Amino acid sequence: MPEAKKETISRLQQDILRWQGFALPATGGAKRIGLGPLEDAFPNGVFPTGTIHEMLCPTQEQAAATSGLLSGLLAILMRQGGVCIWISTGRRLFPAAMEGFEVAADRLVFIDVPREKDILWAMEEALKCEGLAAVVAEVSEISFAQSQRLQLVVERSKVTGFVMRNNLKKLSTSLCAARWQIVPLPSKLKDGLPGVGYPRWQVDLLRVRNGNPGSWQLEWTADGFTSLEETVTEIITTRQVG
Repeated sequence: MPEAKKETISRLQQDILRWQGFALPATGGAKRIGLGPLEDAFPNGVFPTGTIHEMLCPTQEQAAATSGLLSGLLAILMRQGGVCIWISTGRRLFPAAMEGFEVAADRLVFIDVPREKDILWAMEEALKCEGLAAVVAEVSEISFAQSQRLQLVVERSKVTGFVMRNNLKKLSTSLCAARWQIVPLPSKLKDGLPGVGYPRWQVDLLRVRNGNPGSWQLEWTADGFTSLEETVTEIITTRQVG
């Protein structure tokens, strides 16, 4: 392909990203957050902030796993300060448990609303607060129009939103940057020691706007997210060298 055509296609791709609300990093200023190969699935190889992510969790086990992985993401988003607002009709999350993901419980604000229809309204209002690091909402479903309203808000405030959706019977198209589905995996202890190992997840990106869907396995350790694929490669390499 001639260089002129490549440059034209590249400019069009960048324009589309801007029109769809992606904040493009300056040259050499792209900052990865440590998701390994998974992060390559997003445009420019960088986790998109200042947009809405849709997390599918139809079972309680998946909801718990999603909350765990989401806690790791929030820890990264909250490193520069800021508060996270978590909205639901029935809170199940134990704030102190998030300390294990380096999220200070006193920087979490929970909003418990009596009706399902109030959740997305509260989320939209919270996303308007530019000082927040993130907003999480637990809902049954979200329509295209509702996702459009949320996307328009975050394009101005640059706050990142996460919608945890538990009803998949009416799974519709949305303007969310990515559609995630997380399944818990058995933890593994080193050297056969008793106890519970680091949390692990099977992470499926079912849809990524202007990106590449795929499936990965992640683990949360003291160093943050670790790709199990990279861990296996490292072990094999170490054995070969030894």
